[in-house]
Amino acid sequence: MLDHGKGARVWDTEGREYIDFGAGIAVNALGHADPELLAALTAQAGKLWHSSNVFYTEPPLRLAEELVQASGFAERVFFCNSGAEANEAAIKLVRKWAAAQGRPPERRTIVTFRGSFHGRTLATVTATAQPKYQEGYEPLPAGFRYIDLNDVAALEAAFAPDDVAAVMLEPVQGEGGVLPAAPGFLQRVRALCDQHGALLVLDEIQCGMGRTGTLFAHVQDHVTPDIVTLAKALGCGFPIGAMLAGPKVAQVMQYGAHGTTFGGNPMGAAVARVALARLGSPEVLLNVERQAHDLREGLAEINAELGLFEQVRGRGLMLGAVLAGPWKGRAGEVLDHAAAHGLLLLQAGPDVLRFVPPLVLTDADVAEGLQRLRAALADFVAAAGAAA
Repeated sequence: MLDHGKGARVWDTEGREYIDFGAGIAVNALGHADPELLAALTAQAGKLWHSSNVFYTEPPLRLAEELVQASGFAERVFFCNSGAEANEAAIKLVRKWAAAQGRPPERRTIVTFRGSFHGRTLATVTATAQPKYQEGYEPLPAGFRYIDLNDVAALEAAFAPDDVAAVMLEPVQGEGGVLPAAPGFLQRVRALCDQHGALLVLDEIQCGMGRTGTLFAHVQDHVTPDIVTLAKALGCGFPIGAMLAGPKVAQVMQYGAHGTTFGGNPMGAAVARVALARLGSPEVLLNVERQAHDLREGLAEINAELGLFEQVRGRGLMLGAVLAGPWKGRAGEVLDHAAAHGLLLLQAGPDVLRFVPPLVLTDADVAEGLQRLRAALADFVAAAGAAA
């Protein structure tokens, strides 16, 4: 049971220390107990906690301005409380835009990708093309089509019925195994969307906000989206989500078309303003590059000794170590061994160890975290051998 944290380290209620390579599922991008985040939160907490969207407050207006400026494409921002709500808003915006184009409901299909994860509301879990998240919630909403990521032929075929209103995807799939879009794939998606009059929706809830080495992950793919969704690291642990709308869709939803009681909460927005400024700074982005290099090098050295990984993939400080054949399906066991050695890890499905640490972790955090990981993996191998 975790009790408190500082930087990239946390302590449980019994005083044991852990190095945090999970960051609350890619949320605590500035680590734990960051002084600037604390100052922003406490200053706003002493002024105004909540007003609803019936009245204006300064923090969300400032944050919206700063997100529009930082994005380079957006004109308007919708604030909510989570990634699922941001994606729900994006799905509604796509449908509203298609309706405004005069398209009947049967021509408002949204293409998504197997292995994706877009949330747990009924619409977003349907967009999430993973049966394990959908089972038991049928009947699911209509209007979604699933294809494989990085399969250009399947992508082109998905447009054949001439009913596609949007393509929605993560530049780097998180839950699906830390799988990046292949070079040029997003550019092909963009071209087909333009050719067929469809929107490009990018879910950067996990891969955005500096995690891949740039503030927005899609910058590395050289595409301009129509809609981007954010959450997780945007609040660095304080619940907030955002949908950024580009010029094609910025005016589609007018007053009353969509809403939220808690979205744009002044405390959440105050924290997110600090997070946005810090996570887009050269200091943080250079640290992502350096620590990602060292983390990859360390994983390669461990693998040379123990031979557990088929590959390490991802971008920046969003890495997935794919377990090799004999070890597939056992990521959960590795997590238990890691925790026993004072290291918090995540998995991305049963076959992939997921590394999404705070973006401010230090050289010492990486070096010591890798030492603990090696010891944990050695124990895992020994335990597996004893069991056999």
